[in-house]
Amino acid sequence: MISIKSVTVAGLPLLEVAPLGKETDELPTVVFYHGWTNHKESSLVNGYELAKRGFRALLPEAHLHGERSAGELLEKDSPEFWDVIAHSLAELPVLKDHYIQMGLSDPNRFGVSGLSMGGITTCAALTQFPWIKAAVVLMGSPSPVSFSKWLLSSKWVEGMNAPFNEADYAKELAALQPISLDAQPEAIAGRPVHFWHGTKDDLVPYQPTFDFYQSIKDQPYAENVSFTTTVGAGHKVPYLASVEMAEFFLKHL
Repeated sequence: MISIKSVTVAGLPLLEVAPLGKETDELPTVVFYHGWTNHKESSLVNGYELAKRGFRALLPEAHLHGERSAGELLEKDSPEFWDVIAHSLAELPVLKDHYIQMGLSDPNRFGVSGLSMGGITTCAALTQFPWIKAAVVLMGSPSPVSFSKWLLSSKWVEGMNAPFNEADYAKELAALQPISLDAQPEAIAGRPVHFWHGTKDDLVPYQPTFDFYQSIKDQPYAENVSFTTTVGAGHKVPYLASVEMAEFFLKHL
């Protein structure tokens, strides 16, 4: 049986999913981030699979999403994408510190995962927080600069009414460098990291992420990095990939 609670930590709404009867125990913990224009409830299957295996799963509501949207729906081509990720990165250590101080999370067993935008957030978090012990990236990108350039040239931005300012765009790309895992893959530092991606993903391209894995997999810092490909899968995480995610944490966290 599983316990699901809606809580707020430092103004951040989230769902807390844990094994029933162990809600107040110190547990290994995984923060799971949802995708762009989605909401925390959409990640419950992932929280459920984690809690089944003894983890405390924290499913935060991303900035400008769900309860934090003020009633305004984001469009897929809204310019706030990277701002949302920046908020998540700033909020992650706040969540960790709160749950450790409350005696609810094992300080030595803290993981991060997410899908799509959440997977991109996970990659970025690996560049910032060495206390992350393991991570799973579901159809995310470790290359924010390349991904941002791809977005600009893709169908995501066709017909955008917002004016394009080249100088502002150059500043945005420069600001992404510190969170670019592909620019500093040694930040993985031997930690267990797993990638899942489908080959027919038209929103976060498969090939650049797979190429990143291929480029690092033989390096000592990436000895615990793995990758699963689902041929023909699009931009949707199948249930079995969520199971694989939870099993990865069970083995490595």
